[in-house]
Amino acid sequence: MALRVSANFDSGNIEVLSIDSPENIRLSIRRDHNSDFYQWFHFRLTGAAGVPCTITIVNAGGSAYPDGWPGYQARVSEDRMSWTQAETSYANGELTIHYTPIGNSVWFAYFAPYSMERHHDLIAEMAQEPGVDTVVLGQTLDGQDLDLVRIGEPSADKRNVWVIARQHPGETMAEWAVEGMLRRLTDLADPVTKRLREKCVFYIVPNMNPDGSRRGHLRTNAAGVNLNREWDTPTMERSPEVLLVRNHMDAVGCDFCLDVHGDEALPHNFIAGFEGVLEATEHQFKLLERYKTTLARITPDFQTRVGYVPSKPGEANMSMSTNAIAGRYKCLAMTLEMPFKDAAENPDPVHGWSPERCQHLGRSCLDALLELADNLR
Repeated sequence: MALRVSANFDSGNIEVLSIDSPENIRLSIRRDHNSDFYQWFHFRLTGAAGVPCTITIVNAGGSAYPDGWPGYQARVSEDRMSWTQAETSYANGELTIHYTPIGNSVWFAYFAPYSMERHHDLIAEMAQEPGVDTVVLGQTLDGQDLDLVRIGEPSADKRNVWVIARQHPGETMAEWAVEGMLRRLTDLADPVTKRLREKCVFYIVPNMNPDGSRRGHLRTNAAGVNLNREWDTPTMERSPEVLLVRNHMDAVGCDFCLDVHGDEALPHNFIAGFEGVLEATEHQFKLLERYKTTLARITPDFQTRVGYVPSKPGEANMSMSTNAIAGRYKCLAMTLEMPFKDAAENPDPVHGWSPERCQHLGRSCLDALLELADNLR
């Protein structure tokens, strides 16, 4: 069987430069449409069962976040269900992956993919759960549905809790974490779930960027727009995903918002807040610190020592969701960042930071929320 590399599938991204031999496969990551961003890759290698392969991504040095490559290990799967770390190195602007496939089909990705097919399966599953309503907020530029999952019936005495994920489509760990949240919030035997559903109504958008997800983008939608720089002036022409979500937030209210992301360079789970927002209140800042310290106490996968440098007062970028939401609704808004690399505090040399661990962290976020729920207003 001849060696072949392909990426013509949901979230696929790679360009084949040459395949001279199994030890000399040279590839290039395709840029996001109408954008200079690129870093996400996802491709299939066939015809190499039992043969040691060396795969070189030659344009890694020009990617959006080249600081993310040192110490990074590519993910590999023979069955597209279990993803492990492949031997990976970075030097002279090139990312090199060494792997000996067991079978004649093997998949490589920047992180474990979360396909649109799995997304639709998740929405269908949630739609069958008691007390859950699935809502289509509108359509994306490519004509896909923008899905929202509402858990609980709205009422004046309940807190309006929002969770949004995958504004940046290549950050697939975000939807893995949200899947963990949704599965817990629909487990009616879980006492934390029971109490949270008494106190809160949940509005969850598992995938803010279906178009970028299907196209294999790192960071942008079908128009090449970074959705997390659109929250001040979203439009239906450039960023309908943001406008549709923000309009629904305006309609139902927002007392808490967690925006879930992935970070290319930092091998840690951490939270970025809204420190530079002038309109933010002392109450909001106290809630932010309390949530972070609570989550760090609950799970060893989360820490507060390493993160982004907070903006100075008045210097917040108000086009970013967390800043815009904290200012607009005077609520606790946060960005949860997870690593593409392994989590340094609790490493797993086989799987690295994995879908399973993302789901566990998503569940833990609900434990922390319960401790703050009564004080969100």
